[in-house]
Amino acid sequence: MPAAPGGTSAGAAPVSVENCGTTVTVGTPPERLVTLNEGATEVALALGLESRMAGTAYLDDAVPEKWKAAYDSVPVLSAKYPTKEKLLTARPDFLYASYASAFTDKVAGTREDLRGQGVASYLSPFGCSDKSQVPPTTWQAAWGELHDVAQVFGVPERAAAIQHQQEQQLAGFTTTAAGKDLKVLWYDSDTKSPFVGAGHGGPQLVLDAVGARNVFADLPGGWQNVSWEKVVAADPDAIVLADAGWDTAQSKIDYLEHDPVLSKLGAVRRKAFVVVPFSESTPGVRLADGAARVSAGLSALRPAS
Repeated sequence: MPAAPGGTSAGAAPVSVENCGTTVTVGTPPERLVTLNEGATEVALALGLESRMAGTAYLDDAVPEKWKAAYDSVPVLSAKYPTKEKLLTARPDFLYASYASAFTDKVAGTREDLRGQGVASYLSPFGCSDKSQVPPTTWQAAWGELHDVAQVFGVPERAAAIQHQQEQQLAGFTTTAAGKDLKVLWYDSDTKSPFVGAGHGGPQLVLDAVGARNVFADLPGGWQNVSWEKVVAADPDAIVLADAGWDTAQSKIDYLEHDPVLSKLGAVRRKAFVVVPFSESTPGVRLADGAARVSAGLSALRPAS
């Protein structure tokens, strides 16, 4: 998989970032980026890199309107992961993914193999294969990924501007405290054993930002499967529902409303639902948008004063 033509310009200093135990070095900012997951794609779009994107793949839900025109200007290689052959046609000089599954022999190949072919790569730190290298889920860590990519592509000022804007957003949510005194269940997927937001992931960051209490904050990790008995015992005041192409919010609402036990939960009877795109529930450039959506949704559920 050859890199795009072009060498290091005279006097240009190589840029290196440490990433999942790998040192990523580029002599000049890449010109043919391919992103292999929605989270990576949206970081690239947020940084205004669309003119340097040779391809993209694998959406979980819809790209937000603010980046829609930019996204539409980039070739879509595949609805999910592209084949190696399809990836070859894009002639990438840099691959960026959110999940380690992109860097396997079945998809792009290992990062070591790619480096041997002259193609640099970056994996979201939250997706590192070695879990000891995954950073704690914090806003600073999410911004750290943004700054890494911006450094590689020579646009550090854009990452700084995004971080500043999101810091201001979060300060506003703290002041509003739309979730004050509310117990919230963050329901991602699975009807047999619900997959829920636990105490150390994107949902927890969002719920902390809006002043709500996560009913499963005491569970380790970012996500956990729990029993419906525990959900009933928690008796949440509101339920945040992840909306993804592979498991829609409406399908979860239908399940809750038609189950003879769950339909009796106060939150279900009151239809105290807040729908959030899956991409706004994972640590990344859209997590602050998720906090905005949850803040607004919880505010709307409160009785008018």
